[in-house]
Amino acid sequence: MGNPMYRSVPDMLRSNAREFSSRLALKYRKQGAFVTLTYAAYYERALMVSRGLGKMGVKQGDRIAVLSENRAGWVIADMGILCTGSVTVPIYPTNTPEQIEYMINHSGAKIVFVSGKFQYGKLLKVRAAIPGVELVVSFERFLGDPGLPVTTFYQLSEIDSPITPEEKKEIEAKIDLIKQEDMLTLIYTSGTTGVPKGVMLSHNNILTNTRYMTEQSGAINENDVVLSFLPLSHILERTAGYYMTIRNGALLTFADSIEKVPENMMEIQPTVMVSVPRLFEKIYHRIFENAHQMPSVKKALFHWAVEVGKQYVAATYIHKHPSSLLNIKYALADKLIFSKVRARFGGRMKLFCSGGAPLDKNINEFFWVIGIPIFEGYGLTETSPAISFNNFAHIRFGSVGFPLPETELKIAADGEILVKGPQIMLGYYNNPEATAEVFQDGWLKTGDIGHIDEGFVFITDRKKEIIITAGGKNIAPQPIENELKMDKYVSSAFVHGDRKPYITALIVPNIERLLEFAKEHHIHYFELDDLVMHDPVQKLFEQRLADINSRLAPYETIKKFVLLPHDFSIEGGELTPTLKLRRKIIYEKYKHRIEDMYIDHSN
Repeated sequence: MGNPMYRSVPDMLRSNAREFSSRLALKYRKQGAFVTLTYAAYYERALMVSRGLGKMGVKQGDRIAVLSENRAGWVIADMGILCTGSVTVPIYPTNTPEQIEYMINHSGAKIVFVSGKFQYGKLLKVRAAIPGVELVVSFERFLGDPGLPVTTFYQLSEIDSPITPEEKKEIEAKIDLIKQEDMLTLIYTSGTTGVPKGVMLSHNNILTNTRYMTEQSGAINENDVVLSFLPLSHILERTAGYYMTIRNGALLTFADSIEKVPENMMEIQPTVMVSVPRLFEKIYHRIFENAHQMPSVKKALFHWAVEVGKQYVAATYIHKHPSSLLNIKYALADKLIFSKVRARFGGRMKLFCSGGAPLDKNINEFFWVIGIPIFEGYGLTETSPAISFNNFAHIRFGSVGFPLPETELKIAADGEILVKGPQIMLGYYNNPEATAEVFQDGWLKTGDIGHIDEGFVFITDRKKEIIITAGGKNIAPQPIENELKMDKYVSSAFVHGDRKPYITALIVPNIERLLEFAKEHHIHYFELDDLVMHDPVQKLFEQRLADINSRLAPYETIKKFVLLPHDFSIEGGELTPTLKLRRKIIYEKYKHRIEDMYIDHSN
């Protein structure tokens, strides 16, 4: 399939509705059973939404919000909004009423699409503070409040009245008016710090990103099945999971929920998925956990296969000189071990795409070894998102890959990565000061510290997150936290030490492992809060830390730690919707416990 230059995202869907009219575009569960829409039907449904919005007086450039979990309605509403020449403002379904109020008012959205009663309830809570909202459109039917009019998605689309040739002509005339540099979406950064900023992305930003990711990966085509579960309000899922799938005429399917992903993979048998490192960490630990419990002969076979796999991946993808003997050994390892591991992913997975946070290089390499490579990439909301990524032609474990075509990178004097390219945002909405601040002579300042080696991009840390100790040492917390999370007894970790004499950590134990340990050592406890305080548990973590510290530079070593009985969560405010640590909030929440670790630093 060639790579035509589309004028806009709706133009891309229109073109594919012609080329792949009877091919399946969307698959989702409705009342227990799977429902599918072809490309022609998907386009028709988008035109119906556009017709309904037109009757509501929506004009080109108007902002319309979508506040919903992932589902088919999300992508149909989005395309309908775009066919009108309007701008989609995605809002995370995990956002609070106050956060939603800010985004609606700041963007000036008059219409809000919601998944159902729960999200509508949040709007109702702040009704007096969002006077500009004229209508709510719900994907599910329920009784609304007279103070906040609500209509259903079907009513807005007038689902029983097919689009007439005249209506189609009228809407397509609007599609033809969209220019590549027009704004397509306004995405509010979830912000690990401060007030969210509205990132303006154009049709050209998204189209070039999906085009170059397609060309550089050489990995997605019309036979693929993509399982979507990361929030569509996140730019990585939106571009790499959704728009890229539609661009290539592939099938987009929706997971029932994040928790249901493992069983959905078995049912849907996807070939491609976009995820964040947390999922890969969990899968990796589970596989090694199972291997650890195998009889010794099987365990030895598993470790032999992994060793052969590492040699094979290095020879094939990095040095590009595989030997026939190694190919035979790998084929055997694959037959005996890896094919069985892949079966748990539905049996057809050919690759994962990872972004949003650093992925441990051992975990990444392991997935390449078992035959489901992870294309780890790097980018920001401000870059639509991809700046660089690893793929079959260019792979270095530990790097975030090779830059996309037409993308220029340079390293500033302080180590910050600066970027230029067709994926760079139009700016921050109604915020010229913040826009001016993030650009330097036409280069976007990424806020990340890193270096470039043989063309590959390596990220060492977030500029804002660098810890500067009282002794003046600069320490990146993420590599230390990743080192901690690789331990089988650790689920999550947060490292602290800015302007302090040494580094400390909040550690969330792997609860399953900890309960096993308690059982083996006959520890009596009342609840988890009580268990983490027990002497044998504290001693266990002291030993684990001593081992981890031996691999760190002396000034990076963790001198003290606190065990937390419960993991960080989005609901608790400690994680962003894409599962990044909100450092400020974690510090505020556990301030006393963190500061207590510095009271006596005579040791």
